[in-house]
Parts: sequence; structure tokens; C-alpha cells
Amino acid sequence: MPSRPGLDPRTKIIAVIAVSAAVMSAGGGRFIAAGLLLAVGLAVWERAWRRAVVLPLFVGASAALAFWVPLVRPHPALGAVATGSFLGLRFAVALGVGMHLIATTSPTQLSAAFRAWRIPRGITVSTSVMLRFLPLVATEATAVLDAMRLRGLTGLRAMLRHPILAIERFTVPLIASSLRVGEDLAASAMLRGLGSPHRPTSMTPPRFGGRDATFALVVAALAAGSVLLSPGPA
Repeated sequence: MPSRPGLDPRTKIIAVIAVSAAVMSAGGGRFIAAGLLLAVGLAVWERAWRRAVVLPLFVGASAALAFWVPLVRPHPALGAVATGSFLGLRFAVALGVGMHLIATTSPTQLSAAFRAWRIPRGITVSTSVMLRFLPLVATEATAVLDAMRLRGLTGLRAMLRHPILAIERFTVPLIASSLRVGEDLAASAMLRGLGSPHRPTSMTPPRFGGRDATFALVVAALAAGSVLLSPGPA
């Protein structure tokens, strides 16, 4: 989590929904540049320099495949690649904004935001557990791969010689460790009172502030500029 104060979790959730709806709509091509600027700006704000560099490069390469390559060499296969690239750069812009939400919002903050919205407890608890479970499973998968690598059980040769055995050597330890992680999370959830009928309190309740208002103005300006400067729907 970044040390500097950030946006309210509800602001970030609304931004993800708004950007996703804008770029994935029928005329969403006009909002891609604005969404990319927003995603890169959020990455720079949280000092995620790798994302701030990789995201524009990926969107630029996808845009080149989508618009430039079919014009240089028309071909049905290239047309299919262009269509996939155009959808990919839309998803990349929406994902770039969503990664800011994931990287800067803890499950506790997200739960507090959901409670402030009066979202049902089942959705709140399920989302909080998912956000805690997936990173732990990814860590366990890395540990299993490291253990297999130390024993010489990974690599293309081992996969081609015994593919079923290689998959089994990876999935069985991962399932066992995932079950252990699930039990630990269940115990932690009980200690935190997630199953209690009482409404829990938050040490830092979500509140809209000046940063959220400034962010809303920036998003509105980018959306207005995209509409005014765009020649038409894309």
C-alpha cells in the first residue's frame, strides 16, 4: 500500500466501472486515449513505474496492429489480428485503471466501502476473501514451481516426456497448500467477526475529500475532451 493518502475506494470503483463502460461501448474508440492517460497518471501517482511504461507500450503496439498493419498489407488473417488487437487495447486501458484499484485498496478498505454502500454482506465477505485468497495462491504456486525447479522437474523436456506427471506434480501440492491457506483465512475471518450479525466498524472509514473531487474533475475533462475532439464513433 502506498504511504501517501489516496482516493476513496468508492471513487476508484466508480472510475473502473466508468472507464470500462466507456472504452468497451460501441463508440468506445474515442475514449481510449483519455482512458490511457488516466491509467498512466494513476500508475505514476502510486509510483508503479513499470506499469506506467509497459501499459503505453502495449497499447501503442496493439494500436499499430489494429490500424496501421492492415493498411500496409491487407490480408484476411491480418484483419483478424487487427480486430483482436483493437479489443485487446480496450481491455488493456480498462485493466490499467483496475490495477490501480487492486494495488492501492486493501480488502479491509474495500469491505468498508461496500458497507458504506449498503451492499449485501454475502457479496462483501466473498469479495474480501477472494482478494486475500488469490495473492496467497499465487505465492504458493511460485513456491511449488521453485521446489520443482530445484528437483529438476520443470522445463520443456520434462513436460514433453511426462506431461500428465508434470501437471500432477504441480497441481497436487498446489491444491494441498490452497486448502491450508483456505483454512487459515477461514480462521482469520472468524477472528475478525465476518460472520457476526453486528455491523463492524472501520478504523479508517471511507470519506470523499478534495482529492476525489479533483479526480472527478480530471475524469470529466478527459471525457469531455474525448467527445469534443473525436471526429465520430469508433
